[in-house]
Amino acid sequence: MESDARPAPASYKELASLLDVPITAPELTTAQVVELLEAAKRYGIGCATVRPCDIDVAVRALGGSTVRPGAVAGFPHGSSSTGVKLYEIRDLLRRGAVEIEMVASIPKLVSREFPYVQTEFLQAAEACHREHALLKVAIDSPYLNEEMKIVACRCAERAEVDVVKGVADDVALLRKHLPEETGIEAAGAEGVEQLLALHAAGCTRFSAGAFGRILDEWKARAAAEQPETTER
Repeated sequence: MESDARPAPASYKELASLLDVPITAPELTTAQVVELLEAAKRYGIGCATVRPCDIDVAVRALGGSTVRPGAVAGFPHGSSSTGVKLYEIRDLLRRGAVEIEMVASIPKLVSREFPYVQTEFLQAAEACHREHALLKVAIDSPYLNEEMKIVACRCAERAEVDVVKGVADDVALLRKHLPEETGIEAAGAEGVEQLLALHAAGCTRFSAGAFGRILDEWKARAAAEQPETTER
């Protein structure tokens, strides 16, 4: 509802802290990964999420910065078994990841095997929280219908998952079916206006490959809104 709209980020730093840079494309070279990590540092992004094979590179590159190193698990469709996901999560945490983006099991959700999904969320959350790391569950898949996403939200709430990631069009649905303390991350924000609208609707984080353009646009807008000074 309108009265529940969140106030817009008040500063560049606050806005940048809400952004998560996805560095997960399979064709990226190590050198390109490092370039993106360095850009994330320059812009003061909140988190950079890399492929599991790049977590050592990310931890080294981001050392001494405010950017949190994160990695995906079960990427891209969540098809690996729970045991494999848990091994992957624990290995990533051991290597220095402080955020894990685990892809929900798309095969089990579409098969309506919801107890499997619930158990997987619980075990993943326990593994992450034991190491004081954040667990994000990704359900931004075109293969999931509204009912499956609602069930995933219920499973996430019971497991005390920290953040649920969905597409921008799902933000209202996720906010309706998740408790206030559970964060929502929207994938694919392309500009400041869209980002601010999603934030007002209850989104707390943004997976933004276009982070540079978004933050440059914010800075340009802020500069334009500054009152002109007059010389004495």
